[in-house]
Amino acid sequence: MIVFPAPALSEAAPLRLQRAEGHARLAFHRRHGATRLKTLFQEGCVKIRLPRPLSDQPPEAILINTAGGLAGGDRIATEIDIAETTTATVTTQACERVYRSTGEAAVVTNRLTVGAGARLAWLPQETILFDGGRLSRRLEADLAGDAELVAMEAVLFGRTAMGEVLSHGGLHDRWRIRRDGRLLFAEDFSVSGEIAAQLARPAVLAGCTAMATVLYAAREPERLLDAARVLAGEAGGASAWNGKLLIRLVAASGLALRQRLEPLLSLLLAGHPLPKVWQL
Repeated sequence: MIVFPAPALSEAAPLRLQRAEGHARLAFHRRHGATRLKTLFQEGCVKIRLPRPLSDQPPEAILINTAGGLAGGDRIATEIDIAETTTATVTTQACERVYRSTGEAAVVTNRLTVGAGARLAWLPQETILFDGGRLSRRLEADLAGDAELVAMEAVLFGRTAMGEVLSHGGLHDRWRIRRDGRLLFAEDFSVSGEIAAQLARPAVLAGCTAMATVLYAAREPERLLDAARVLAGEAGGASAWNGKLLIRLVAASGLALRQRLEPLLSLLLAGHPLPKVWQL
């Protein structure tokens, strides 16, 4: 019998906690005069469901994180490709939860490609950041020609209805939107450490615990500016320039934020209904 010596303690690999990883790829094209599914790929903890749309409505895709939330070190990547003259809506099954981290940030990368004459509504439900949670998220979109994009990201800093207090954590949200290869919109929002004290500043959230950014990239988005400002209300704002309409919302709670988001998104969707999972 051959006995192999046990490795020295110093040679042992560092302990790595189990992490969730997922990758989804979804593509639509035009076939027989309508938008049809072309590619569906799902791997790891990310799944895609495609509920049957009404005859006069565009396809709707629902992203599901079967891990039940995000913890430090988790990685999720999503790729959406909307071909020329097609229309689709992509959302999530529920609010995404970012739980307390031991140090690493959860990493989420979303890449959108929208062909000429196409329209994509990127409408994930709110992200809830728990105390100690850390999230690094990136949204990249490439638009061709006269493609239209409605993109929304909303964040709830703790669950106020549950009496939770978010004091520490980290969030880095990066947007890069391009049209025909040229940068159309770029933004980085970053907050870390003692989040509660930073959000309480008048120039940040003035003590609010919910916020949302909505971008509408299209031809002549200025036509919706006045209506968007009315719906944004006193605790929000909207501006339109260089082919984009940007809307900011802050609210005291997730419910108050949702009550203002829904009519605003309905305005930008030009009569198309919000995703079914938003209405449950």
